[in-house]
Amino acid sequence: MTIAGKIESTIAIPGGVSVTLDGTVMKVNGPRGELSRNFAHPGITVAVNEDAVSVSCEYPRIKDKAMVGTYVAHVNNMIKGVTEGFVYELKVVFNHFPMKVAVKGDRVEINNYMGGRATRYANIVKGCTVKVNGADVTVEGNDIEACGQTAANIERATSRLGFDKRTFQDGIYIVKKSHKVKE
Repeated sequence: MTIAGKIESTIAIPGGVSVTLDGTVMKVNGPRGELSRNFAHPGITVAVNEDAVSVSCEYPRIKDKAMVGTYVAHVNNMIKGVTEGFVYELKVVFNHFPMKVAVKGDRVEINNYMGGRATRYANIVKGCTVKVNGADVTVEGNDIEACGQTAANIERATSRLGFDKRTFQDGIYIVKKSHKVKE
């Protein structure tokens, strides 16, 4: 909502979720855990009421309006993360050489990719869990950025230049994101 030089957006806080603001650090607690994020930007004000979070800016410029929208998206993702969580599904695809994918500690090991002897590794970002079930890899967590980065790390570990992707389709690919599914 824009009123004569001011832009403001409000996000409703659902039941079972508590939001606290300590300076510029917002903490969101819910049934799945806790997330925190620093919302420090000059000119943008974040306020927490009993039932809503408001993000506002006086006399916004174009970049300030964009930052208000970004903050609203971050708060929505934090609330969804502590209530529902996020899931990325990946698929292991191979035609030429059978790949072996396993989780070892805080990283994913990929063996025999394109017949190579060297093991490839993908880091798992803190706060995510990775499960491998045959050709299906599942990344779960409360933080959308951590889950997305972990899925991207796994997908990037099997990228290979110099091969025609239409012929050599071996790799691990993201096939589904829980926040992009329309029900």
